[in-house]
Amino acid sequence: MSNTSHEKTGPNATVDIAGIRRFVADRKLGDPSQLRSENISFGHSNEVHLIHFDGRSWALRRPPRGPLLPTAHDVMREYRVLSALQNTPVPVPRVFAACDDPSYIGAPFYLMEYMQGEVIRGETKGTFADTPERRRAVSEAMIDVLVALQAVDWKAVGLEGFGRPDGYLPRQLRRWTDQLDRATQITSSIRPLPIMAKVREWLEKRIPDSPPATIVHGDYKLDNVMFDPRAPGAKVIAVFDWEMSTIGDPLADLGWLLSYWVEAGDSSDRRGITTAVTAEPGFLTRREMLDRYEAKTGRKMTDFAFYEAFAIFKLAIIMEGSYSRFVNGQTDDPLFVAMKERVPALADAAWKVCNAPAR
Repeated sequence: MSNTSHEKTGPNATVDIAGIRRFVADRKLGDPSQLRSENISFGHSNEVHLIHFDGRSWALRRPPRGPLLPTAHDVMREYRVLSALQNTPVPVPRVFAACDDPSYIGAPFYLMEYMQGEVIRGETKGTFADTPERRRAVSEAMIDVLVALQAVDWKAVGLEGFGRPDGYLPRQLRRWTDQLDRATQITSSIRPLPIMAKVREWLEKRIPDSPPATIVHGDYKLDNVMFDPRAPGAKVIAVFDWEMSTIGDPLADLGWLLSYWVEAGDSSDRRGITTAVTAEPGFLTRREMLDRYEAKTGRKMTDFAFYEAFAIFKLAIIMEGSYSRFVNGQTDDPLFVAMKERVPALADAAWKVCNAPAR
């Protein structure tokens, strides 16, 4: 059985080495006798551990510790979509093996190629994107990779049944509202979120008709994309974090990307959503990103306020879920303390998008 004593979260989390060695031996993946690991998690969602054996290194992905909201952190779903995209123009890591049996390490997990490149998280100083020209290339690459993903024939690559494209937006709104209700059952005694109810009502009244369904990444944003710093321009070598992927409305991913895309002149609420790196000179504005996407896909952006507001609403709910775990004592990640103030700020930012003049 797995060693359940390792329950730390964040950068000090450990993985059950004995369980991984047993898995490697059972699956005949190599010699596990000298297998070792190190934690390389950079985010606050699924854990990532570097696994070394037989002279090779693989990244192991597993869910975070503690009770989770339904459907959250689904690494086996992530493995399936990565497998489907292996021979497409979409840059993804090579997958090696997967395990849905929690008896090995206490959770499902999979092994994928360990990618080495640059991910832009903070300021661009000291990175390959340290000029306006490079930052413009990064912006364009983000749109171009998204367009490439949405051009994949999801049925042809084996993703039939991966999602339910009909009624995607109403179902998504119900799902995230349910997750909000679950989280606020824990957090409402500390501070209420009345604006979230107003945003939800606005969204429910303005659900647009969706374009033809495509693969939806579910968390497509700048710090989930890795670039080759040695290549000219901005060459994407991997898109990560596919745990929320499905088949659905392609504009959902664009809304999510641009909900994080801060620009000069944004309010403090909007700039507080994420790092302000995309406000640096050279990065395209949200309007320019929309124009590039529209030109490459032919999809019209007439209802885009819905997608942008829904994306910020969804982000607030995800963060509220994290805050509820912290309140319940299920994680010691210090980032989640800040969600007490950050989630209401996100709610305010979403409400401002709802009431902004049409573009």
